[in-house]
Amino acid sequence: MTGVAVPGPDGGLRCPWGLSTEDYVAYHDEEWGRPVHGDDALFERLCLEAFQSGLSWITILRRREGFRKAFADFEIARVARFTEADRERLLADEGIIRNRAKVDATMANAKVLAEWEPGELDTLIWSFAPDAATRPAPVTTADVPAVTDESTALSKALKKRGLRFIGPTTAYALMQACGLVDDHLRDCVSRGA
Repeated sequence: MTGVAVPGPDGGLRCPWGLSTEDYVAYHDEEWGRPVHGDDALFERLCLEAFQSGLSWITILRRREGFRKAFADFEIARVARFTEADRERLLADEGIIRNRAKVDATMANAKVLAEWEPGELDTLIWSFAPDAATRPAPVTTADVPAVTDESTALSKALKKRGLRFIGPTTAYALMQACGLVDDHLRDCVSRGA
C-alpha cells in the first residue's frame, strides 16, 4: 500500500512526506501538527501558508528565516506599520518569495489584525478546530483531505473580517500546521505528540 507510514532514520514510522529531506524530518517531528497559539505566531503561519500557495512547502521552509527577517519576525504591530518603501524592499528581497500579491496581502492583513483585540486571532482560528474524537486517524496519505468543512468556514470567517489570500485549502494547511487537526498518519511516531 502506498502513502503509509515508513521507517525513518531511527526506525520509527513517519508520514512519508516527512522523510524526503532533513528539513522535513525536523519540521515533521518537532513542529507540524503541534498546537500553535499567540496572534503573532499564528500570523506567521498564516502568512507562510499563503506564500506557499502554488509552491512546495520545502521552498517556504528553507526560506523561513529570510521571511522572518524580512517581515519583522511577523510581529503584527510592526508589519502593520510597513510603508511603500518596505513593500519595494520586500519585492527585491531574494530571501523570500517575491510575489507582489502575497506581499501585499501580508501587509494588508497585518493592518487589519493590528486593529483586533489581543488574542482575537488566536481565539477565532482555534474556534474552528474540529472535535478530535470525531476524526479517525488517517491510515494513508490518501485519507488526508485538502479541504474540510471547517477549513472552508475558517476561510470565510477570516475573509469576512478583511483578511486576504486565505482560501479553504490554505486554511486547512494552516489547521494542520498549527495543530487544530492531527493529520499525522495512524502509525506515525508523531501522532498525538
